[in-house]
Amino acid sequence: MPSLLANWTSEDFETLEKGVLVANHRLAETDLFTDDALAAIFDSHPAEHLGINTAGKSKEKFDWRAGNRNGVPGDELVQMIREGHLWINCRRMLDYQPEHAEVIHSLFEELEAGATHFTAEDRTANLLISSPAVWVPYHVDMPVNMLWHIRGQKRAWVYPHFDKRFASSAVLEKVCSGEWSEDVPYDPSWDKYALVYDVEPGQLLTWPQLAPHRVENTAGLCVSLSTEHKNPRARRRLNVHTGNYTMRERFGWPCQSIAVDGFAAHAKQFLSRVDRYVGKLFGKEKEQWTYPITFVLDPSEPDGFRLIEGVEEAVLAVHEQAEELVGAV
Repeated sequence: MPSLLANWTSEDFETLEKGVLVANHRLAETDLFTDDALAAIFDSHPAEHLGINTAGKSKEKFDWRAGNRNGVPGDELVQMIREGHLWINCRRMLDYQPEHAEVIHSLFEELEAGATHFTAEDRTANLLISSPAVWVPYHVDMPVNMLWHIRGQKRAWVYPHFDKRFASSAVLEKVCSGEWSEDVPYDPSWDKYALVYDVEPGQLLTWPQLAPHRVENTAGLCVSLSTEHKNPRARRRLNVHTGNYTMRERFGWPCQSIAVDGFAAHAKQFLSRVDRYVGKLFGKEKEQWTYPITFVLDPSEPDGFRLIEGVEEAVLAVHEQAEELVGAV
């Protein structure tokens, strides 16, 4: 397969996982992301791995929602995304879309060949298709995340990584332990510290693991491939936060260190693994937090969806909790 990386330098490869990187790719040349290709993915992808979402139009209020496809066919869904206010996540592309999987593994192999420090284990990939004005709230990704932008235009804000001002130890502990979703408390005053990127088709944007970021679509139907991976260091970083959470919640020992090297880091990793094993053994394994279903797709509505009656109280509670957490952690 021809190279899918365009004009990468040795510095680009060296920056992987260590800093914020903008580089070029040729994914659009594969014809795997045209309107027809997207419709085919929608119609063949397992329903349980096709996330239907929207966000409120006011960025002053957290209003992220999950919805139900409601039987809308793939070609119609593509048009609804283009004209509406929707954000679709096709999860586990490596498992259910073999042509895309071949291309994605090729990307990972090129990265591993070009960067001696880079190892991509536990590979996953999600395809994100979203409306022109949709935005994704401030959040962190637990695996190492890489955003391969293919169609439309986006603006991304990436905040200083490993800086507790923007994602405190308590916040990351709750995310990594599954207590919270990856959406975390946000204060607009933090924007002055962010790196801001206008991401064009054919560009990759990636950042260090757990770096807070948010994204807004600025033009056109947006299509991005989001790849994720782990390696021993990435797993240990997550286990350090989970170990800190276990010590805080189980034993009342607050631990602020997030270092991933040294004896303490390995001890926390051991503790978090033992805690998960005990949870599984006694049937008390914590389920990952998910959003309640609060809307259904509806082609007759201007934004492509309608809210479900009787569930608003549940979703308001989630949003109010998120807003209150900004000053609480």
